[in-house]
Amino acid sequence: MLSITKAQRYFIHCGATDMRKGFDGLCGIVRNEYLQNPLSGDVFIFLNQQRNRIKLLHWQGDGFAVFYKRLEKGTYELPMHSDGINNMEISSQHLLLIMEGIQLSSVKKRTRYQTHFVDKKSIKSIHSDMY
Repeated sequence: MLSITKAQRYFIHCGATDMRKGFDGLCGIVRNEYLQNPLSGDVFIFLNQQRNRIKLLHWQGDGFAVFYKRLEKGTYELPMHSDGINNMEISSQHLLLIMEGIQLSSVKKRTRYQTHFVDKKSIKSIHSDMY
């Protein structure tokens, strides 16, 4: 089962993907174009040229899972990206918006507090320098 959470990273392929590709073909794209390990636990997202089909590839610890959806009407929207970029990381919220067909350019996110993680080693070295 695939769940979309903030705990995972999501990478979308900006080019068109042949939807006849299965597990091994999609893993090849991840290795050769994303330059990443498909066994990382990240979710890799692929769209066809017409952008009416989407596949999500995810390693679940004991095997790959693929979520595949074909729209009967409409298309999926790609996030804005620079020319020459093959793939990009998106948030779980962006993925949900894409899946629901919401126009990404119309979405405005309000400011929220974000926790900033600090490396404990750097704190220890600062404290040891003070004493």
